[in-house]
Amino acid sequence: MKLYIKPLETYFILICSFITICASAQQDPEYTQYMYNTMAVNPAYAGSTGTLEATLLHRSQWVGISGAPETQSFSIHGPLRNEKVGLGLSIVNDKIGPSNELYLDGNFSYSLPLGYEKRLAFGLKAGMRMLNIDWSKGRYYDNTDVLLNQNIDNQMKLAVGAGVYYYTEKWYLGFSIPSFIENNYYDDVQESIDYDRLHYYLMGGYVFDLNPNLKFKPAFLVKAVNGAPLTADVSANFMINEKFVIGGSYRTDDSISILAGFQISPSFYLGYAFDYTVGGLNKYNDGTHEFILRYSLNKNQNKIKSPRFF
Repeated sequence: MKLYIKPLETYFILICSFITICASAQQDPEYTQYMYNTMAVNPAYAGSTGTLEATLLHRSQWVGISGAPETQSFSIHGPLRNEKVGLGLSIVNDKIGPSNELYLDGNFSYSLPLGYEKRLAFGLKAGMRMLNIDWSKGRYYDNTDVLLNQNIDNQMKLAVGAGVYYYTEKWYLGFSIPSFIENNYYDDVQESIDYDRLHYYLMGGYVFDLNPNLKFKPAFLVKAVNGAPLTADVSANFMINEKFVIGGSYRTDDSISILAGFQISPSFYLGYAFDYTVGGLNKYNDGTHEFILRYSLNKNQNKIKSPRFF
């Protein structure tokens, strides 16, 4: 029998989560299928696939809780003719409770060949964040409450980040900081100055050819934020006959996930992930659903001989 969280408890959890996010840095959107959406984590990935690539992603978190996070993202990137320079564009729409934040980033990478199929890429990203908060959309809006009556309309913030990404045909390792800019602001409710803290990402993965029809890829993503506990995503995926992908992942103190995907054609890949919450919200939600659709322009059959695993 399913347990439903009481409306007041629902609102309390969401509002506390949002206040925590605002007080200790606007949390960047998280993805279970980060291994297929890498430019969202590291700008140095731009152009690394050797062809034009576009990705659409939708994530519905904590299904069953009103006002729970929802994220949609679109990214497109590719190399220039000399293949040393990569360019990319990413757009992310992130919603939680009464807030909505839009990310718009341009990505640039420059790679250095280090031998046969080995490259070291340096990346930069620059863009804007637009934040909107409409407290009247909250379940228990009270126009006499100071906290719930201070709407934010189209607040613009600059974001500048960087990353480094080393990759071969078999493995990769990357480090990135999405934004170096700490935007100070005055909180007239708390009567104090607060600021966004830096986020640090370390990621890596390796592809093992177990046999001609089976590939195995373990991967990890470690996230660190000043003043917050270290978190890690660890995943393991199998690719069967270069068509089907199946695997699982674990996010520390948060969730376990099942991942599945299908290479519809040489150009299109469709993926799905389901997260089962293992934290305190476990009995109050029906999990998290994430869908991803990736398109790769397969114009050079000699270079792209099979679907990429990263």
